[in-house]
Amino acid sequence: MSQSEHDRLALLGTASQTAEAFWPVYWRHRDALDKGELRVVEYWRAVADELGVSWDLPTVQRLWAIDFRSWISVEPGTVRVLQELHDGGTRIALLSNAGFDFGDAFRNAPFATLFERIFVSAELGMLKPDAEIYRHVTSELGIEPAQLVFIDNKAVNVEGATALGATGHVFTGVAELRGFLDSLAAEA
Repeated sequence: MSQSEHDRLALLGTASQTAEAFWPVYWRHRDALDKGELRVVEYWRAVADELGVSWDLPTVQRLWAIDFRSWISVEPGTVRVLQELHDGGTRIALLSNAGFDFGDAFRNAPFATLFERIFVSAELGMLKPDAEIYRHVTSELGIEPAQLVFIDNKAVNVEGATALGATGHVFTGVAELRGFLDSLAAEA
């Protein structure tokens, strides 16, 4: 999942910040949120403090809502690929670097019916690309890392999984994902 340009612009507008100022600070504090070390309000206060601004609670609520929507939205073609894999008998799990607020949302989303398990980094106290998170997931799924096909929109996360022996793919679009999956099927 990646944020849409619309959501990125909405965050900048709500924060009253330029992209150059906002995004480095947004990402700098993100790991602490996604690892469960910060809660949502603490995260946005840390971002505001570093930017030298003060946001009231209604603004923090709006920032959170835009940000949340930006990460929970999934391109329909991706959901179709997941459904085809599921319907074909492929075991699928979701591993997301995300805060505590995403666990229930992921588990209750319509796409949750496609996943055998959903793993949220904050709930685990671990982050991708650390090896321990992939080991945890493969152990919970009862597979070896070499049996894992890991797809992520960040190369560093894919590299973390492939370093343990998984097969990996950096998601850049649905067509590329289909090509990757077709190449795996041809090899089998």
